Amino acid sequence: MLRGPRNLFRLLKIALTLARHDAVPGLEFVDPSGVLPWIVRRVRREGLPARPGPRLAQALTELGPSFVKIGQALSTRADFVGEEIAADLSELQDHLAPFPGAAARATVEAELGRPIREIYASFDDEAIAAASIAQVHFATTIEGEAVAVKVLRPGVEAQFARDLDLFFWLAHRAERHVPALRRLKPVEVVGKFAETVAMEMDLRLEAAAAAELGGNFAGDPEFRVPRVDWTRTARRVLTMERIEGIPVDEREALIAAGHDVQEILARAARTFFRQVFRDGFFHGDMHPGNIFVAKDGALVAVDFGITGRIDKRTRIFLAEMLQGFLTGNYAQVASVHFRAGYVPADQSEGAFIQACRAIAEPIMGRPLNEISLARLLAQLFEVTEAFHMETQPQLLLLQKSMLVCEGVGRKLAPEVNMWTMAEPLVTAWMIENRGPAARAREVLDLVVARVDDLPNFFNNLERATAAIAQGVKLNPEALAALGGRSSTWWWMLAALVLGVVLGKVL
Repeated sequence: MLRGPRNLFRLLKIALTLARHDAVPGLEFVDPSGVLPWIVRRVRREGLPARPGPRLAQALTELGPSFVKIGQALSTRADFVGEEIAADLSELQDHLAPFPGAAARATVEAELGRPIREIYASFDDEAIAAASIAQVHFATTIEGEAVAVKVLRPGVEAQFARDLDLFFWLAHRAERHVPALRRLKPVEVVGKFAETVAMEMDLRLEAAAAAELGGNFAGDPEFRVPRVDWTRTARRVLTMERIEGIPVDEREALIAAGHDVQEILARAARTFFRQVFRDGFFHGDMHPGNIFVAKDGALVAVDFGITGRIDKRTRIFLAEMLQGFLTGNYAQVASVHFRAGYVPADQSEGAFIQACRAIAEPIMGRPLNEISLARLLAQLFEVTEAFHMETQPQLLLLQKSMLVCEGVGRKLAPEVNMWTMAEPLVTAWMIENRGPAARAREVLDLVVARVDDLPNFFNNLERATAAIAQGVKLNPEALAALGGRSSTWWWMLAALVLGVVLGKVL
């Protein structure tokens, strides 16, 4: 079947599903003739929720795993769907009915190449958790270790491939035919979504992510990652150490177990900060079902299918922006956006400062425990169109993670703002990475890099001198290049002297 007709047929099925759930509000404005609202009334199910957000969540769940994840992504985009629907979609959980245990056993045997009795002493057929891409079974290894085994759903790769083809098809047409949407980079956003899904469907990559995150927190008493059993891990099977703990949002159970909920929230804030700013590598799906509190109070994470990376330059911009909002320095916020290139240079910085103040003051002026930085970032997108600011796909996952963390914080200790607990860490990190000593280190690192290249430079100079001595002519481009490099080395030597002086002073 041709791609266009196939995707059009798929869109028709999607439209009917949305209509059955009455999940597209505002049809009377889109279609004043009343035809579409009439169709919705004819096919609409009985007993639907009153608000559009839960209706949309139900429709997305019926449409399948890809659309559940799309809904979770939309929960961070209040500028697209409105704050009420975004809040409702933030409650959308990735839970599906489990597939049979026999199918899970068959997958394990096919992936690991041995009968399951040779791999595990016991394997529970009943899944303890089932999501859109995989489900988890408890097992015991031949050596007697209690483990959790994650197994991909049968046929999930083909299902996602079909839906991703549709999403790319729509995104390309949106960019081609609706110029106003190009700044939102729909093709790039779908591409990021595809990358995330591809990583989730190769459990070896999830195992590697868990190992990396665990290595970053090795010896940290506040955060732990279960150990990966690499001998029982393959593309469609992941075996990890089984952990015990209380889900992080079960406040009463935590208190009954003797935990201090404010201290747990402080640990969560510190852990999130270390992942994002210290390491630039963070758990991207920190909902309550994936974070537990161990007996000693440490946070223990599971499910590493979604992780995010942020480079050093973006981390610095992000820290400056958050500092600016927390301290009311909107000129700093605007400066970050212009220096990072998020807002085009031809836009008015003064007008952007005014816009930042307009969206931040109603939020930052609230009682401390009600301040939501995730909501603030969502509000920031509402002014992007006026300033032609492009979507930054690398920050969408971070924004979603912040939203989820805030939701957990509200349940855990509603009287506390978790970001104020991390603010001193952000300030200290900024001093360490942007203060005079940090800038001096950057200069010295540059000088060292240039010095490392000195042998190559002198070898080239020696060959050029020998060639001239033998009467060989150098072409003008070679002479220009040599002159340019010579001036570069003079600059390098000057920087070396400057670096030594700065080192002595600092």
